[in-house]
Amino acid sequence: MTLESTAIPVSPVVPIVRSAFDQGVTTSLAWRIRQLKALKSMLIERSSEIEDALFHDLGKNPAEAQLTEIGIVIAEIEHTLAHLRGWLRPKRVAVPLALAPASASTMLEPLGVVLVIAPWNYPLQLLLAPVAGALAAGNAVVMKPSELAPATSALMAELVPQYLDSRAVAVVEGGVEETTELLAERFDHIFYTGNGAVGRIVMTAAAKHLTPVTLELGGKSPVYVDDTVDLAAAARRIAWGKFMNAGQTCVAPDYLLATAEVSEQLVPHLVDAIAELYDGDPRSSSSYGRIVNEKQYTRLRGLLEGQTVLTGGRTDDRSRYIAPTVLGDVDPSSPVMTQEIFGPILPIVTVGGLDDAIAFIRAGEKPLALYAFTNSRTTAKRILTETSSGAVGFGVPVAHLSVTGLPFGGVGESGMGNYHGRRSIETFSHEKAVLSKRLAPDTLKLVYPPFTERKAGFIRGLMRKLS
Repeated sequence: MTLESTAIPVSPVVPIVRSAFDQGVTTSLAWRIRQLKALKSMLIERSSEIEDALFHDLGKNPAEAQLTEIGIVIAEIEHTLAHLRGWLRPKRVAVPLALAPASASTMLEPLGVVLVIAPWNYPLQLLLAPVAGALAAGNAVVMKPSELAPATSALMAELVPQYLDSRAVAVVEGGVEETTELLAERFDHIFYTGNGAVGRIVMTAAAKHLTPVTLELGGKSPVYVDDTVDLAAAARRIAWGKFMNAGQTCVAPDYLLATAEVSEQLVPHLVDAIAELYDGDPRSSSSYGRIVNEKQYTRLRGLLEGQTVLTGGRTDDRSRYIAPTVLGDVDPSSPVMTQEIFGPILPIVTVGGLDDAIAFIRAGEKPLALYAFTNSRTTAKRILTETSSGAVGFGVPVAHLSVTGLPFGGVGESGMGNYHGRRSIETFSHEKAVLSKRLAPDTLKLVYPPFTERKAGFIRGLMRKLS
């Protein structure tokens, strides 16, 4: 699959879209709705081409492409279209008695020009979901798709100008050089999804212009399993969430915590679940993807060295295939436990129980997601209150990403800021405070200088009432 880029070069792109924003092209509700509907049309009408691009880049099955990429963005757009008018309506705020009569409210205004930098693992969803929010908020947008998913990047560069308003929406393709050039420009918000190392580069560049940023990063998302649940059912869900997209999912379970007894019982169920999901042989299954490039493949294969493989472990250099793999007897200080795996490798770390599991989680950086399989309310409550993560999923991994009403984002090393649904509008808007007070009657004269003894007494009494 070969596509030539139709994206405009870096140098004029920001002035072009900023001019459109400054001229008011993007601010009307009608324009916002048109862009969202056009984006939805693009996803539906060019669905087969998008599926082909995702298969080319990641070996992604068309059904998985619909489930995890195209369908999620369409749902986000539909949810936004259904609620946008209400989200944008000004909100009244109570006015203190000292200012009465007066009225106060807040209104959401677009920030200006937004840069969205997308990753390679879900190159469509993680580009267009934030773009939908930025457009709905009334901004001009510059999209930077990932060069590591070249077919999807080229397709976006071809299709976006056909469907969206090219005066205010642009695609810039390229690698580090083009991204660096973009980051030297002044934006009004930068939305980056990727790893922490590049996130720091983005923040450093944004600081030069005091540009606010949203960072959607990753981290080692744990999954805890205890003996109160159906382990066969839990294993199916864990295997599904972990090995989707060949493990290249930011919210996939990164490692599993369980007691020795639970681990021993769980592993055979994981083996059965992998066989069930991938027709007995992931290598020949059309439902199982491949590692995105040689660099990632080599890194992941290195993580397997010296490990105890309970199932899987097979690799193929030519196709960048790594089998769904479960590791046992994992040393917490080994590389597979000190870096985000981002691949189809699931280490099992043995703990003495819930106390040990919570301590283990708290000893690391705050994860993007945390999962638990338990029927104990006490256990669930302790996990919620004694750990910190971007999200928590009980009984199912990954799926919270598809709930449009839930905010999606990390905390600490796993990111800052969130989006989806109403939160996207808030992320890409400024909440402006508005106060209106008539000139007559001028009740403020009671607090104007000169401050007489009588006025001072009135002010003291007023302040006590307000405190």
